[in-house]
Amino acid sequence: MTRLNITLPDEIAKKLAEKPNKSRFIAMILQEEFKREMKEKPEQLMKEGYQATFLEDKNLNAEWDTAGLEKWE
Repeated sequence: MTRLNITLPDEIAKKLAEKPNKSRFIAMILQEEFKREMKEKPEQLMKEGYQATFLEDKNLNAEWDTAGLEKWE
């Protein structure tokens, strides 16, 4: 175990004071947050990748649309 000294806003400290085992409560909340972050990280990276290549894909699709219609005109 590691002992930490943290600073919290007064409103949160008042709510935390109501919890019987503050350390356990904080550890559980942090563990849940870390799990959520690990789950969301790949999704966020994929989202950023799709956004980064959106214009390139759009331009490529436009080129294919033009090429596909050339013999029909």
